[in-house]
Amino acid sequence: MLEVSDLHVYYGEIHALKGISFRVGQGEIVTLLGNNGAGKTTTLRTLSGLLAPRRGDVRFEGGSLLGVPAHDIVLRGITHVPEGRRIFNRLSVVDNLEMGAYTRGDSAVVEDMEHVFSIFPRLKERRNQVAGTLSGGEQQMLAIGRALMARPRLLLLDEPSMGLAPVLVEQIFETVLTINRQGVTILLVEQNAAMALSIAGRGYVLETGRLPLEGPARELADNPEVRRAYLGEAE
Repeated sequence: MLEVSDLHVYYGEIHALKGISFRVGQGEIVTLLGNNGAGKTTTLRTLSGLLAPRRGDVRFEGGSLLGVPAHDIVLRGITHVPEGRRIFNRLSVVDNLEMGAYTRGDSAVVEDMEHVFSIFPRLKERRNQVAGTLSGGEQQMLAIGRALMARPRLLLLDEPSMGLAPVLVEQIFETVLTINRQGVTILLVEQNAAMALSIAGRGYVLETGRLPLEGPARELADNPEVRRAYLGEAE
């Protein structure tokens, strides 16, 4: 479904991504692990058209995304839930969800909103509430729900557990599994390696713009280097 080949991305003269290559197959949950500054968010921003690579290619369902504007990438079937949620704080829950469907011209928006409410009943209870007054967990639900309103086939999730209490983290990851079972492919960027590897089928480890490790999630979870660097285990 998604093929990334020899991707090089710069911020000015800073070489942020140094020739990374990876793939995401249809129906998979693939996780991208790494510490702060490794290039995880840069990768997702490039895939969603917010950053332009200097070299390499990104192909989605056989077609290149190079030079494709971000809104057209959404139309092609990719949506991005950014780090920090980035909801519209002064708009209501319903207004935020409607913004997620801004590229659509069909009549099923109300139906899809009800589908989002079935996944996140808490949002239905707060449908008319100003989004900025929601709790952190509710705001994360809203950010994911907004992305689902575009009917993505590939969902890019950037640090969905950030800043959430452990019980809410478990709820969010259960929801990610539910969304995947409903047919949405997921590329998950996450610092909570244990949770990410528990739901993903495969994973990649990103270190300072390179991908030195990859493999099935279970193998990565058992890898001593991964356990030491990302699962908090001492040598």
